[in-house]
Amino acid sequence: MSSDQAQESVVEERGLAPASRGPAPGSCAAALHPQARAVGAQAELAGVLSGQLPLFVYKFGGSSLAGADRILHAAALVRDARRQARLAVVVSAMRGVTDRLLSIAQSLVDGAFGLARAEAEFLIHLHNETLRELHLNADEHAQVQRDLHLLGRDLLQDLPLQGKRKVDAALFDRLASFGERFSARLFAAALAKLGVPASPVVSSDFLLTSDEFRIAKPDIAQSKRNGREVLRPLLEAGIVPVVTGFIGAARDGRITTLGRNSSDYSGAIVAHVLDANELVIWTDVDGIYTANSGAAPVARLLSDVTYAQAYALAASGAKVLHAEVLPLAAKTRLVVWVRNTFKPHARGTRIGPERAAWSEAVAEGAA
Repeated sequence: MSSDQAQESVVEERGLAPASRGPAPGSCAAALHPQARAVGAQAELAGVLSGQLPLFVYKFGGSSLAGADRILHAAALVRDARRQARLAVVVSAMRGVTDRLLSIAQSLVDGAFGLARAEAEFLIHLHNETLRELHLNADEHAQVQRDLHLLGRDLLQDLPLQGKRKVDAALFDRLASFGERFSARLFAAALAKLGVPASPVVSSDFLLTSDEFRIAKPDIAQSKRNGREVLRPLLEAGIVPVVTGFIGAARDGRITTLGRNSSDYSGAIVAHVLDANELVIWTDVDGIYTANSGAAPVARLLSDVTYAQAYALAASGAKVLHAEVLPLAAKTRLVVWVRNTFKPHARGTRIGPERAAWSEAVAEGAA
């Protein structure tokens, strides 16, 4: 089954008729009938701008963004889904980048300023090399390169070559935030390359949190009010917001983070802000299993679970989602999908309010 068919099955399951669409870009029919292709594109854009299409939030983890090829692959999933839905995207840092940023902070604690600076320069080079491998046109490349340069400059300003540097939890959060900020800029550029208007959005512009650095608690109600002002105008203009996961801001404006591996939670918050129909967590596994496959080789992949069943799985040790995703999803009856970025033809696991037919799979997995 193609990615388009997989997406259709999601829409049909929700009782929505799949949107009609013309020939796929690059197909013979599209090449033979460019006018028809233009009309189809206009109709698609009209649906996006009208707000009549369902709204999905796609969240991509670090493994889905590890290098230019994977970023472009993930961006293509967004492009294809826009044929029948409005889209907002939440991104993690590229795989391994957050760990390196936190090691920079630890090097400052240890007084190893030269090591911290060298590691930062490596990360700046990594993202610039990823930009080069996206093969953008010259003007777009130059613009994104300038943006990455500014981010890199801000990163290096926190890293003195000598002397004393106050290192506290707030600095750890500020340094850790650069991974998502680099990633959002590159992902927006990849979407633009594929013909999808996109804009990077730093979530600290709207996600208000406590000042408990490294484990900040979001103010969901205020963040929803702020987020609508930031994100809705982009969606109404047919632009895909590419939002940084993981980070927010305290009331005094200082960068905070929601804790490690919290980008799933950020995705749920963005879905809540936008009253999205569905949140799709794109990761490197096929979905949710009855147990962690490493500990239980007979673990079974589940097609459908309710929120309560997902809670039970998490309590039993199965790797499901960030702990705060399910309470927020259950509160708003948000449907959450866990799908494999590298197998977009696979259905994945659906988490929702309806009673799911999962008992047989659990029984077989426990046998």
